[in-house]
Order: sequence, then structure tokens, then C-alpha cells
Amino acid sequence: MAAAVVVDGRSNVAPDLANGLACSFTYRELLLATAFFNHANFLGEGGFGRVHKGTISITNAKGISEAQTVAVKQLAPEGKQGDTEFQVEVRMLTTLAHPNLVKLVGYCEQGNQRMLVYEYMPLRSLDNHLFDLPFGKQPLDWNTRVKIALGVAEGLSYLHNVADPPIIYRDMKAANILLDEDFIPKLSDFGLAKIGPVGDKTHISTRVMGTQGYCAPDYVESGRLTLKSDMYSLGVLLLELITGRKVYDDARPRPERYLMTWASPFMTDTNKVHMLTDPALMGRYPLTALNQLAWIINLCVHPKPHLRPIIADVVIALKHIASQPYVSERRPRPRASLPQCRPRAIQKSRRLYKGCAV
Repeated sequence: MAAAVVVDGRSNVAPDLANGLACSFTYRELLLATAFFNHANFLGEGGFGRVHKGTISITNAKGISEAQTVAVKQLAPEGKQGDTEFQVEVRMLTTLAHPNLVKLVGYCEQGNQRMLVYEYMPLRSLDNHLFDLPFGKQPLDWNTRVKIALGVAEGLSYLHNVADPPIIYRDMKAANILLDEDFIPKLSDFGLAKIGPVGDKTHISTRVMGTQGYCAPDYVESGRLTLKSDMYSLGVLLLELITGRKVYDDARPRPERYLMTWASPFMTDTNKVHMLTDPALMGRYPLTALNQLAWIINLCVHPKPHLRPIIADVVIALKHIASQPYVSERRPRPRASLPQCRPRAIQKSRRLYKGCAV
């Protein structure tokens, strides 16, 4: 990484951003923090704009200044997301806090410059670990995939059940799930998030936004956004996790390009559910837990939104699945140098799996 100048995070927060959890930075401060947006610090690019790695200095609760690595997202003037989405994201992330939501360190709103400063996530986004892996890169194992699924669900549960009023995320996709060094997932990109219906209201009417393939069909057709719209998107993400396939992939044969179309026949057939799994898993997964996860996915993507589960129930179900980790059954072979030792009889034990109620 190119050398970055450590700059002081300023504590002044815009009055309408209230609680002071995010710092307000000047353009010059972030320019220095990223070594003038040096290409060596470039992390990626999305609908918002380009993202660079940087270093800033933050004063902790004890009044001690500490250097912190951050990710600086710079709004592109011609980007798909505009000033409105920028304002929404700043307001959302300065009022929301959960271990499975990315932390907003600060922002810059100076002249025509719009930037967001996040905590740095060293493993980047989930899609980098699922799709088109370069030769030699280790694929995610089953237990890590379940860990990520549970963390994502817990983050969404916070938005739906703890945030007041509830928040509809509206942009669930692998590219928006960031991973820390322990593969703990964090939801990011809240520019499309909406405050959910309250009181007697069942939905909010809004312009259809989101990523094709992840959006619930009922939302796309009617423009009626509900908490169950997020549940559909979560189901699609969970399906990507176990299959290692993109929601749409034009590099695949025509019948397999749309993930939902290809996967539907396998999700409810216990004799075929194994055909869903990512070949990179090489059969290393507990079959009963796979069946349970496939059933959860099938419920989440139900065409009728009122029949989709609530997120609290999905969290409970995923916790049950996480309690059934895959454990390798390979055992060490007797040493050839000790022929006089009789190998002990090894009794194979069967794992007992309880049913998973959703």
C-alpha cells in the first residue's frame, strides 16, 4: 500500500446527524489519508464510486489518538447513486449500531465532494469468496458459509426488529456483505434502505430499486415494499452461499443462467438437494443440515410474501443449523513402522440430527 499520511478525525458532526458517532472530514484530510487516492490503495468500484484504503487517526474513549485503517468510498458524479442515497446512508449508519452492520467512521460533504469512511474489512466482500475464484484460492468451507449466513440474518433481524422504526434494507446481495478477518459478515451500502411501514400500514409504495434477481417479484410488479421483500433477497443470498453460483451468470449454459430457475426443482426434493451444493465443497457438508437450509431458502423465496418467514424465525433456524457443524470423518492411519501394534477397532458413530422448525 502506498504510504498514507495519518490525519486527525474531526469530531464535528452535522446537527441533523445528531448523535456524534461519525466524524466529519474535509476533502484534504481524506486526500492525505489515501495518499491522494493512490492506485496502490484502490480496493474496488461499485454503483456509488471508487473505494480506496486509507489511514486516519481517531481519538478513543480514553482520549488516546490511534491510527485506524479505513475504506474511503468516493461518490462519482456520474455514479448510479446520488446525493439522496449519500444522505440516507449517513443518517442510517449514524443511528444504527450492530456487530453485523458495517461501522461508518465518518463522511465528507464539501463542495461537490461526497465521501463515506467505513471501518476497513480486510477480506472485502462475500462475492470475492464465492464466484470465479482464481486458481489456488481456498473456497469457503461449509461451516464458514453457515457462519456468514447466520451473521447476515442477525444483522437483518436488528434492522427489522430492533431499529425503531424498522428498516427495510432493500439491497441484500453478496457484493454488499463485507467480511472481517474472522469471516464475520457485515451489511453495507444503506443508500437504498427505507423506513418500513408502521402502525396499521402493511407496506410502503416506492420506486423499484435494487439489484435484478435479488428483488422480490411482488415488489418489482407492484412497487409495494415490505419487510418480506428483504426476506426474498435473503433467500437468494443463502442460495448463492450453498451453490457458489451467481444469481445470474450468462457464462453458464442457457438452462442454468438464472439461479432461481435452475435451483427450484432441487430445493424441496431430499433426493436431489445435494445437487445444489457448490462443487468446491467436495461433499464436505452435513446432509441433514443442507436439507434444512434448502427448506429455509424455499420458504424465503416463496412467491406469496405473506407465506415467507419473519427474520426472527430464520435466525432461530440458522442457529440450529450452525449447531450441526460438518466434522471430517477421516481418521489417522496406523503407522507402518509399528506393525506389532494391533490397530484398535474403530466403532463408527452416527450423528443424530433433530428436525429444524421454521
